[in-house]
Amino acid sequence: MEDTTLAFLLIGAMVSLILLGLPIGLSLISTAAVGVWLIRDNPDLAFRFTAMATYSGIQDYLFATIPLFVLMGLLVSVSGVGKDTFEVAEALLKRLRGGLGMATVAANAIFAAVTGVSIASAAVFTKVAVPEMVRHGYNYRFATGTVAGSSILGMLIPPSLLMIIYGVLAEVSIGKLFIAGIIPGLLIALGFVAMIWTYATFFPHRITANAGPLPEMTGTVMAGGEMALKAVPILSLVVLILGGLYTGFFTPTEAGAVGAAGALAVALLRRRLDGPRLWRVLREAGLVSAAILFLLIAAGLYSRMLSMAGVPQAIGDMVEHMGLGPYGFLAAFLLLVLVMGMILDSTSILLIMVPIGAPIAAAMGFDLIHFGIMLIIAVEMGLLTPPFGLSVFTVKATLADPRIGIETIFAGALPFVVVMGLSLVVIALVPALATVLVD
Repeated sequence: MEDTTLAFLLIGAMVSLILLGLPIGLSLISTAAVGVWLIRDNPDLAFRFTAMATYSGIQDYLFATIPLFVLMGLLVSVSGVGKDTFEVAEALLKRLRGGLGMATVAANAIFAAVTGVSIASAAVFTKVAVPEMVRHGYNYRFATGTVAGSSILGMLIPPSLLMIIYGVLAEVSIGKLFIAGIIPGLLIALGFVAMIWTYATFFPHRITANAGPLPEMTGTVMAGGEMALKAVPILSLVVLILGGLYTGFFTPTEAGAVGAAGALAVALLRRRLDGPRLWRVLREAGLVSAAILFLLIAAGLYSRMLSMAGVPQAIGDMVEHMGLGPYGFLAAFLLLVLVMGMILDSTSILLIMVPIGAPIAAAMGFDLIHFGIMLIIAVEMGLLTPPFGLSVFTVKATLADPRIGIETIFAGALPFVVVMGLSLVVIALVPALATVLVD
C-alpha cells in the first residue's frame, strides 16, 4: 500500500475515533504514531518520534502566549466588565431601531478584544443581554440568536486562541495574525449591525414577541461619568494590548503577560476577586492551557506524519491535475471545513485541516495570514450550525429555560451565519482586508 493511501485511511480512522468519543488529542497521537510505524515499518522509530515530538512540541517561548491569554480572559470574565460593556453600549444605542441587538454586537466586539474565546462571550451575554431584550419586547429567537451569533467575534477580533493555534500549526507570526484579524472582525460586526437594522426597519414583526412594531427604547439615561467609569477598564485593556501589538512594542507573549496583569488589576480594583475565586481562576486557566498545549503536541506529531507520507504534496498534485486553480482549491477546502464544523469543534478542525491545507495554500500563492483569517471565519461558522453548534448549546445551557428550544436558537443564529458567509466571500476576493494592516 502506498504511503499516501495509508495516510488517508488513517485520517479517516482518526475522524471516526473522534466521532465515537475518543478525545481529539489521543486520536491524533495514536493515528500519527501508528502511521509512522507503518510507513517506516519500525515500531521503535514510532516511539522515538512520539517522544521527540512531545519534548520539542511546546518548548518554544511563544507557547507561553496560551496560558497568559487564557488567564486574562478568565480574569476579565469574573471582573464583571462584560455586563458594564453591554450597559454602556445599550445607553448609546437604545434609541436606534434594533438598538439592543446592536448593543449586544458592539459589546461582544469590545469584549472579544480582551477575552479571545467565543464560548466565554456567549455565556456572559446570555445572562446579560437576553433578559434585557426580552423585557423590551423582542422575541426569544432574535434575543438568543443575536447573542449566539455575535459571540463568534471572540475568535475573530484579536487576541484569539484560534489564531494562536493556527499560527503555531502554520508557522506564521501570531502578532501579524492578531493585527490581520482587526478589519475582518470589524467588517463582520458591521455586517451584523446592518442586518439587525434591516430587520428592525423593514421586518420588525420577525423580531418582536407579539408581531407588532418595535417597542420604544426607554429607561434612565446613563450619566457621562458613570458611562466613563464602566467603559474605561475594558477600553484600557483593548488599547494596551492592541496598541502594543500594532506598534511592535509588545511581542504576542509580552502582550499576554501585560493583558493578564491589567485584567488582574481591574478585577482587584473592582473587588471581584477574593482568595477562593482567584484559586478557581488559576486552576481553570491551568486546566484549559494544559489541554490546549497537549492538543498542539498531538497536532505536531500528526503534521509530521502527514509530511512523511507526502499527503500535502499528493493533494496539491491532485488539485493541479483537476484544474481547480487556487480559488477552486480554496472554495473546496473551505466548504469541507464548513461541513466539518457541523460535527466537530473549532480546535479539532484546525488541528486536522491546517497541516493538510496550509502547505498547499502556500504552494498556490496564498498569503498564509490571509488564508488563516478565512479559515478561522469558516471554522467559527461551525459554532452556529447544527448539529454541533457549540455557541448555540452554550446559550441554551446558560439560559436553562425549558421554554426555549435549541431549534429556536439555531433559527435565530441563521442570519448571522449568512452574514459571515457573505463576509468570507468578500475577504477572499479582497485579500487586502486581511493584510493591509500587516503590510
